[in-house]
Amino acid sequence: MCAFHIIDLRATQILDSRGRPTLSVTLTLAGGATGWAGVPSGASTGSKEAVELRDGDMSRYGGAGVTKAAAGITGSIFHRLKGRPWHSLADVDQALIELDGTAAKSRLGGNATVGVSMATARAVAASQGQQLWEFLTPYTVRPRLPVPHFNLVSGGLHASNQLDFQEFMIAPIGAPSMAEAVRAGAEIYAVLHGNLAAAGRPTGQGDDGGLAPDFTHPREVLAALVEAIDGAGYTPGLDQVAIALDPAASRFRRGDGAYQVADERLSTLELIELYEELAADYPIWSIEDGLAEDDTEGWRQLTDRLGERLQLVGDDVFVTNPTVIEQGIAARIANAALIKVDQVGTVTETLQAMEVCRKHDYARMVSHRAGETVDDFIAELAVASGCGQFKSGAPARGERVIKYNRLMHIAAQRPDLPYGLGEG
Repeated sequence: MCAFHIIDLRATQILDSRGRPTLSVTLTLAGGATGWAGVPSGASTGSKEAVELRDGDMSRYGGAGVTKAAAGITGSIFHRLKGRPWHSLADVDQALIELDGTAAKSRLGGNATVGVSMATARAVAASQGQQLWEFLTPYTVRPRLPVPHFNLVSGGLHASNQLDFQEFMIAPIGAPSMAEAVRAGAEIYAVLHGNLAAAGRPTGQGDDGGLAPDFTHPREVLAALVEAIDGAGYTPGLDQVAIALDPAASRFRRGDGAYQVADERLSTLELIELYEELAADYPIWSIEDGLAEDDTEGWRQLTDRLGERLQLVGDDVFVTNPTVIEQGIAARIANAALIKVDQVGTVTETLQAMEVCRKHDYARMVSHRAGETVDDFIAELAVASGCGQFKSGAPARGERVIKYNRLMHIAAQRPDLPYGLGEG
């Protein structure tokens, strides 16, 4: 790669999809190539995630402003990056890590570093005449169009209903193409909406566009999903339209270690048995954060008991951190990792996390956050990584569908790219 020079770096406070402040970052290279990033923000977060720098001024946005993070970008970060040649995105990201100097990026804020990192990636790709996904593709990886996991029903921290589980998703694993997968997601979502309305159920949306009916037990939702899949003319099944869950179990674990699901207290073993029963009765293929991040022994039991039958995805327990993922793999936790670029704070560390998973045959799923922007960076990352799995919420709301639409555009431009689970 030829050396590049950063000549301008700007940051603006904007709103994410929840109406909370986040960052817009624009970076310009000598020669005129520019890159933009809209920084996402989570609601359900792991304790080891990169720290978001917020203003803390309770008179503005309830303390959630990001003007300090923006000032850091245009101040100390730009001062560090300008006036010298850079030879790779990894070099820039390492400079950001060193400038921050903390394990959790608490000085500059992970929201600031990830915005600069994403914008740099876009600018360098543009300067080289590459699509972003082409620039991000490791030389050892074949890019792939991923199976979208559409969140159709929301609960937990993402909705105001009584559902403890956070996400109920469908995955058109058997679709012949990206376009047909998106069509399946949209049609099933529409049928579910119609079914809920006809039954007098609420059809409002959660943070990520999933419907938020007044169900209380996971079985009610799963039955409704199967009915909607069938009603839309598709086949519920592990090789056709499968179901994926994100319980986000850290959010319903109580102080004594028990889990509270639908007003029932469950031990770790009882919750594992519930998952086993649900997977026997419904076409569930993947469970994310089935147990709390600090329930290490429980994660081992879950993996030992269901790891041969189901994909078990670690999110809060891994937080896209290469070191934490290595530790989790050594502890026999899960068999897949969720990938969120803002969790770790730079694009390079995100790619490193995915390489750790690849080395140990752990699956990966690239993911959005509860608070999103119209930035489609993660769609490009999903293709580049060849991971075969992607989630961006419901097939509804602009900040969600822009990612799915980008995948369809890439598919139309490059019909030679494979679609489906796994790596090419």
